[in-house]
Amino acid sequence: MLNPQQQEAVRYLDGPLLVLAGAGSGKTSVITQKIAHLARSGLYAINEIAAITFTNKAAREMRERAAKLLGEGASEGLTVSTFHAMGMRFLEIEHAKAGLRRGFSILGEDDSRALIKDLAPKSANNEVLERLRFLIGRAKNQGLNPEQALARAQTPREREAAELYASYAQRLLAFNAVDFDDLIALPVRLLDADEDTRAKWQRKYRYLLVDEYQDTNVAQYRMLRLLAGERGMFTAVGDD
Repeated sequence: MLNPQQQEAVRYLDGPLLVLAGAGSGKTSVITQKIAHLARSGLYAINEIAAITFTNKAAREMRERAAKLLGEGASEGLTVSTFHAMGMRFLEIEHAKAGLRRGFSILGEDDSRALIKDLAPKSANNEVLERLRFLIGRAKNQGLNPEQALARAQTPREREAAELYASYAQRLLAFNAVDFDDLIALPVRLLDADEDTRAKWQRKYRYLLVDEYQDTNVAQYRMLRLLAGERGMFTAVGDD
């Protein structure tokens, strides 16, 4: 059973909603109950609703709970995924606009490390390589392309990482590949730059729900903001 505050959060459909509460207080229940409420309200088709969380396990559990609430077959078409899985689906559909070819590959951490090692100065030891890799990933998560990262670099190491980022991005493009950070960074860049694509995906996902909102980074926040648009129809729940 939901308490009165939870019931109010489930019923609220007039705009953006942020739910803050402590661990174990039933925040995820608010999301699953709200999915059911949205579908039953008749205002949203089930395939216009997307729920986003941070692990595949959490997404699987949320999908199962929503399916149980909605009944057999009624949850077909519901999107429940991580930010990265949603980004991957976006790139599978919009690969050409993102500069990719169909069937692009996703580099794992080991492959990413190996590529950075191949492109970095031969004198770079493992500690330096990890720092460079971290700085490239940070730039992507901040929504910066290589030129922007170079312009913002404040230390010699940051400048080195930005220059390496440019070579790394070119090599990925040549390989028709992306790394894990690109699964968010590339969709954000495209949604931000292309009004038609942005409008298309805002129509696709008319209501968004985000679990564990306190864990979002800048890129994930920008993805949510771009998908929600000015209408701001989303519910985010997180730890206080």
